[in-house]
Amino acid sequence: MIDGMPVVDAIVHPYNLSPENEKTSHAPFITRMLSRANHEALGPGYRIPREKYEREWPMEDVVAMSFVESYADLAAYHVLPIGAFHDGICGIDKALECKKRWPQRFFLYAGVDPMQGQQALDELDEQYERLGGPSGLKLYPNSWVGDQMLGWKMDDPEVAFPLFEKAQSLGIKVVAIHKALPLGPVELSYYAMDDIDRAAMTFPDLQFEVVHGGMGFLDESAWQMARFDNVWINLESTATMLTTKPRSFEQALATFAARTRKSYDRILWGTGCMVTHPRPHLERFAAYEFSEERMMGWGVPPLDRVAKRKILAENYATMHGIDLDERLAAIKGDEIEQWRASLDGIPSPYSQTTLADHVY
Repeated sequence: MIDGMPVVDAIVHPYNLSPENEKTSHAPFITRMLSRANHEALGPGYRIPREKYEREWPMEDVVAMSFVESYADLAAYHVLPIGAFHDGICGIDKALECKKRWPQRFFLYAGVDPMQGQQALDELDEQYERLGGPSGLKLYPNSWVGDQMLGWKMDDPEVAFPLFEKAQSLGIKVVAIHKALPLGPVELSYYAMDDIDRAAMTFPDLQFEVVHGGMGFLDESAWQMARFDNVWINLESTATMLTTKPRSFEQALATFAARTRKSYDRILWGTGCMVTHPRPHLERFAAYEFSEERMMGWGVPPLDRVAKRKILAENYATMHGIDLDERLAAIKGDEIEQWRASLDGIPSPYSQTTLADHVY
């Protein structure tokens, strides 16, 4: 918790950025992009040398950063289907580790490539069984086949809809889709928002979680939320602008609030830990207030504690249909809470990780 408010980080991931995990020529570009993001989104004391960052990250490091060195109570782990890497960059093995070691701390998402057709449907069946019924399904708008990078859209009745139908048949309620941030020199159209319209209309019982919402296509995203009650915005990457571009963050959050009936519903806190350390962004959000000019000029409500509680935790619980108080009660006295209690306050960044001696 931070300032008495519970925190659900809507996405964390222990990437495998080791050179041995690179499968196609697109992998090095993605690795460099992530490594640069670590430097650009953080200040002194939070940066990691490139040669130490570009490695396989153990799950324990992400647990330490999220729950011990920062304030998260719960988090979501997404199995990622980025085919430029042998294990998709964030494989199922670490999700299974979460399930075994910290079952009450994590929401788990399966991840497949829709362009693989029947193979994707079979893989979703397999992941569903191994993960014990994941909370969601994570997708990317690109498919990596050899050195090619192909694209697909959410409104494709042959590629996307069979996967949505399969998810529903398994009881999965949430489909998360990476948008707004292109992964390399690819067609931008696959990262736009308009293809979600038909998906949201055709599958009204599915909740569509837009990851990186607000980093691009801001107005389109806000109007989409206003039109469809089953579209949600995950602030991964957008949240880091609090540290580096606070006016841009204010613009994004105010746009969402102004379009969606002047409320803060269906906006989810997400940091993408370990891309950056989650702590500075969360501390800034807890203390953040809209300028008087923004509130008066745009007519948006104050970003008070009620609004912050929604964004930090309550909206995520609503999207998944869970009892937040019950889930928080289940983690009382667990290994992580004992770890926190053994320390004298919040420890310095990365001090509880394998990178304790390499931060600058």
